[in-house]
Amino acid sequence: MTYGFMDIALTPSVLAAQAEMDADHLWTGFKGNRAFDRFTPQEEGFIAERDSLYMATVSETGWPYVQHRGGPPGFLKMIDDQTLGFLDYRGNRQYISTGNLKANNRACLILADYPRRARLKVFAHVEKLALDADLALTNRLTGEGYGAKPERIFLLRLDAFDWNCPQHITPRFTEREVGVAVQPLRDRIAELERENAALRRGGEPPGEA
Repeated sequence: MTYGFMDIALTPSVLAAQAEMDADHLWTGFKGNRAFDRFTPQEEGFIAERDSLYMATVSETGWPYVQHRGGPPGFLKMIDDQTLGFLDYRGNRQYISTGNLKANNRACLILADYPRRARLKVFAHVEKLALDADLALTNRLTGEGYGAKPERIFLLRLDAFDWNCPQHITPRFTEREVGVAVQPLRDRIAELERENAALRRGGEPPGEA
């Protein structure tokens, strides 16, 4: 099978750039089964943990635009093995991505897991839906306890995806991830503080009576 992601990405200019760097043979001669036109449980698990993504679109004037989108972990959901969906929340109200997608509904997403240094790239065609167009879908995509105001639904029909290598990804951790990692240390500090307080009072540390 063909390597679906590169079937889309390989233009004459890209091929020329690869040839200049003696890398064209790496992709044009690929014979493996790498169609990547359906998500697997591996991608589903990865997507379910993400709290942000980067989405690239192109305007009528040919200018690319990269938009950051975020929400609670799992705000981007796999509807089926060829479809993703998320609620587009109100931001600075420029609507550049929304406008670009009206003229050209193709987009490219990058999802990154910084602690594990993993990165998923997705080519997709995007459909915009009103929130009341499919109430069951809206409810499915709504993040519980997230207070931002949704304005529309974006459905992304998969064309191809690819995993990037981990090179040059600097590990970064969210506040929640740091909190989980240091919680045992906090618990131990609290335990030692209780023991110190008991010793200052002239008693025995808790648990040693």
